[in-house]
Amino acid sequence: MRPKPRDPCVALPPSRPCKRRRLAAWTACAATALWAGPSLAQHSPALDRFDIGVGTYHANSNTTLGVALPHGLFAGSASLEDDLGFGDSESLPRFRAHYLIGDHQGLSVDYYRYSRASGNSWQHTLGWRDYRYDIDARLYGRVSFAFGSLAWRWWFGNDDDVFGLGFGASHYRASGRIEGRVRVNGETVANLDESTGASAWAPLLQLGWRHAFNPHWRMYLDAAGVFKGGGDLSGDIYNASIGVKWLPVEHLGFALEYDVNSIHIEQEHEYYTDSLDVQLHGPSAFVYLRF
Repeated sequence: MRPKPRDPCVALPPSRPCKRRRLAAWTACAATALWAGPSLAQHSPALDRFDIGVGTYHANSNTTLGVALPHGLFAGSASLEDDLGFGDSESLPRFRAHYLIGDHQGLSVDYYRYSRASGNSWQHTLGWRDYRYDIDARLYGRVSFAFGSLAWRWWFGNDDDVFGLGFGASHYRASGRIEGRVRVNGETVANLDESTGASAWAPLLQLGWRHAFNPHWRMYLDAAGVFKGGGDLSGDIYNASIGVKWLPVEHLGFALEYDVNSIHIEQEHEYYTDSLDVQLHGPSAFVYLRF
């Protein structure tokens, strides 16, 4: 009677071919686990894989242009709303995009532009003793500010709540100008023509929070800060927003939020320093395409 053959991989000491087969099996299992892990994981329901938003920011504004001489010899400023008759509200275009790479990281893009122009005039008659003076003063102002940012964000959490931390770069471009003249009895006695303009890159820090109530309703909070020091151009920009997003269908969404923006920029020239201060706050509305 022939003895039953023994399994060479069990009964005998492991040979080199058996070791190779086991190593190949373990390698295949590990590769399968690594490949299946990311596919089985899912990002938070409070985040979209990719979205693009276009909207309008209806901002109430307070804009001031200033100039100062060294050593405190002179400093002056003009409010575009109070001194030049600018309206205190403006609708600004705004663009946003978010791209989730993996389940916890992604890119964030934001852009908006603020531009205003207006003028004012005063006419007054002054009598002094036997003389009559017809005074005519005209003042015109213009300001433009554009802000764009690109940041890499990390999102922490997989459930209905996630918290984000982002680092990136921002680019801003600002310009302002004031022109004016004063005439007495038809003759010009004073002219004013001051302008400033600058653009720069600066580091950006972002914080965020997202919450999903259900597949159709979300709430979010964002804050960002930009600071640039040193050199002839310096300043800081702070943004904050809180909003609600409605997702009626798979690839379309709407958002309504309230924004606050604070912008302060200073530029040093050879004999003076000029500044631009812009305070914006108001509601924004967005339409999102989602993928």
